[in-house]
Amino acid sequence: MENLDELKQNHKTSFFAYEYERLLKQKAEVEVMAADASMAEMAKEELATLDAQIKGIEEKVAAIMKEDDAADEFPSEMILEVRAGAGGEEAALFAQQLADMYQKYAIRKGWTSRLVDSSESSLGGFKQATYEFRGKEVYKYMRHEMGVHRVQRVPDTEKSGRIHTSTASVAILPLRKKVTFEVNPAEIEMELSRSGGAGGQNVNKVETAVRLIHKPTGVDVRCTSERSQLKNREQAMRILLAKLEQLKDEEDAKKFAKDRKDQIGTGDRSEKIRTYNFLQDRVTDHRIKESWHNIEGKDGIMQGNIDPIMEAILKAEEGGNIGSAAVSDEE
Repeated sequence: MENLDELKQNHKTSFFAYEYERLLKQKAEVEVMAADASMAEMAKEELATLDAQIKGIEEKVAAIMKEDDAADEFPSEMILEVRAGAGGEEAALFAQQLADMYQKYAIRKGWTSRLVDSSESSLGGFKQATYEFRGKEVYKYMRHEMGVHRVQRVPDTEKSGRIHTSTASVAILPLRKKVTFEVNPAEIEMELSRSGGAGGQNVNKVETAVRLIHKPTGVDVRCTSERSQLKNREQAMRILLAKLEQLKDEEDAKKFAKDRKDQIGTGDRSEKIRTYNFLQDRVTDHRIKESWHNIEGKDGIMQGNIDPIMEAILKAEEGGNIGSAAVSDEE
């Protein structure tokens, strides 16, 4: 086995790494003993036993590492970002509805979610909101939600009954245990501010909110969910690294776009993936050309009942039946 030092640092493989090292030393001693003709037969039997034990450890460690690699491909932690797009206040209200939909879906799946940071519009919608999701297979299901979601409906604020088309974008960032992206600390700028809270004497007077800016790319992250500045900084750094890693992945994907026909669209957050047509009570995913009904019902789509959509996308991905998500504004 290679990288014994790394295996010793992993709590899952630490015992096996030390045991493997011990057996190798014991084997070397027995091999010396085997040079003595009078001990050769006994040494031969012991070497066979040691080889079997060493092979057993190698197989156990390989299985653990394979399991870890699978968990890293589809981690149990991720960040969901929703941002209002075209459409002003209506877009912000739709972004807030999408965030609520995903939180309700998380409850159905037995996942947990919490708000990391948000910026509200004047009518209570979200200009932007960041959530942390945790749970089994959370990234496996949620990863294909990245892209532009479009809504077509008559807003409550529309007096003439005119149909509006608005958009909100969704970004999904996996929080992996193995972070491959390295960043120079000198390239990160940190800003501190007070987290929002109740007014009067209870207002937060300590600068616990943290904003990190990666100067070369302009990518920034703000975290206000924790009570301490240190924890907010740690969380913001995790999200920043995830964003930078995804940015690199997106750039790589564009270079090899011709080889990605079996994937859902391009994985680009600017790609229009789904339309929520409230007037026709229909949600259409443009990548797999399928539609579902019951948007606002008691057990409807906006109430988090989106498993049929998720399962259909995963099934289409497995079968390679994924088309382009391109869609016109008239569709």
